[in-house]
Amino acid sequence: MDTFNELQEFITNGDKVYLPHFSIECVIFGYENKQLKVLLTKLLGIGWGIPSGYVKREEMLTAAATRILKERTSIDNIFLKQFHIFGDSFYRSMQYPIDPTNYLPANSWLRQRTLSIGFYALIDCAKAKIKQDYFVEDYKWVNINEIPDDLLMDHNEIVTTALGTLRNQIFHEPIGFELLPEKFTLPEIQALYETILEKKFDRRHFPNKLLSLEIIEKLDEKRSIGQHRSPFLYKFHKDNYQNALNDRITIAPN
Repeated sequence: MDTFNELQEFITNGDKVYLPHFSIECVIFGYENKQLKVLLTKLLGIGWGIPSGYVKREEMLTAAATRILKERTSIDNIFLKQFHIFGDSFYRSMQYPIDPTNYLPANSWLRQRTLSIGFYALIDCAKAKIKQDYFVEDYKWVNINEIPDDLLMDHNEIVTTALGTLRNQIFHEPIGFELLPEKFTLPEIQALYETILEKKFDRRHFPNKLLSLEIIEKLDEKRSIGQHRSPFLYKFHKDNYQNALNDRITIAPN
């Protein structure tokens, strides 16, 4: 909402454009400096949570999630995955005061019980240009291990569920392709998987598994990272990578 009038129109007549009772909550993961991070946004006068929005009346769910993410991050073609529906918590009951500022009218459509569809997204933190508006007054990228326990509503549960899903799907979804730069070193790809899973892999066996499946390929380029240290660069073989994922071939080291 860029103007106060737009905000008022959304509060008063938003249910003519958006479906009441349903929202989309987006857990946006980014990878930076060997840290897995989540984007948090601060709602005006309420507190910290994850980006969210509503589904337009004639809009597909994935299209709505894509729109919400673009509005918040300014990025197109984001990888996203629907992972859960949230409706069983106390915070999703009609009795929960979702407006602690008492700004909303008592009969507002925004006060009605709302079930939420969770999506997780993978983006490059450096490429995101986070947009603030009348609802969002601040934002920050937070290490996954440093997320505060008092996020809005059931957002802690949503983030925890999204992280569990990401870890379960890491060897069957294009996680590496989405979170790494186009060219990377073997230690960098291993560090990504180790960071997300919070476990260590053998430094020889892990890359050998990826190379044996031909999902990464060695380039005739090196990266100079110091005296006598110039490791070769690699990139994903996109077709082989996607075929392995489609065939449910695990790229996890044994």
